[in-house]
Amino acid sequence: MSKKKKALSIQTNELIKDFELQGEEIVHVLTGVNMKIKPGEFIAVMGPSGSGKSTLLNILATLETITEGEVRLSGVNLHDTSYKDQLDIRRNKTALVFQNFALIPYLTAKENVKLPMKLRGVPEMEAEEKAISFLEQVGLYARLDHLPEELSGGEQQRVAIARALAHDPDIIYADEPTGNLDTNIGKEIIQLFKTLVKEKKISVIMVTHDPDCAVETDRIYILQEGKVLEERVTSIKKRSSKVEGKKK
Repeated sequence: MSKKKKALSIQTNELIKDFELQGEEIVHVLTGVNMKIKPGEFIAVMGPSGSGKSTLLNILATLETITEGEVRLSGVNLHDTSYKDQLDIRRNKTALVFQNFALIPYLTAKENVKLPMKLRGVPEMEAEEKAISFLEQVGLYARLDHLPEELSGGEQQRVAIARALAHDPDIIYADEPTGNLDTNIGKEIIQLFKTLVKEKKISVIMVTHDPDCAVETDRIYILQEGKVLEERVTSIKKRSSKVEGKKK
């Protein structure tokens, strides 16, 4: 039996990210972002193009360094940790889901899901069984041995989510996960994320441009010019809180 992992919170304090372009021009992408995300929350990050949404997600996932400020994962300052510690976090505590699915084209659905487990040293038989289980959880048991090109866009994104589950993550970072999907399939992907949040207590931080997707989350952070312009609790979260209050 796997050891139960501690749920993780995320906090950013005056997070700043600058990029230096050729000619020594400095572009200020994030200019003081403050966020607090509790364990097991579904969060949307919105904002116009160039507001810093994807850069913020990459920093939270330790794929980008910061210029100033802090990113704390359950109190630990991520960007004060070693490369080895950050790699351990990416392999064992967090996972990424991309707009373009990022599947390896010559691997089947099952092989794509097995890959992160093989990188972690999970025995072949165990990885095989878990990959099948994860694909079954996302409704793709009948498509185990299909290559990405043989799958629809929605199916490929489900494989990507199953691969994310193979990390046994506490947090999933999703960058425009419905951006390449039609509206109905996009809604199915959002419902799948909501199920993971509710049943597995996984936090999902999702960058999206779609307000219909954003309102399905617990809270929305709206970025503008590198800062949080607004933090909004969604109507769904408000209704949920009222129902819980009545039960008490």
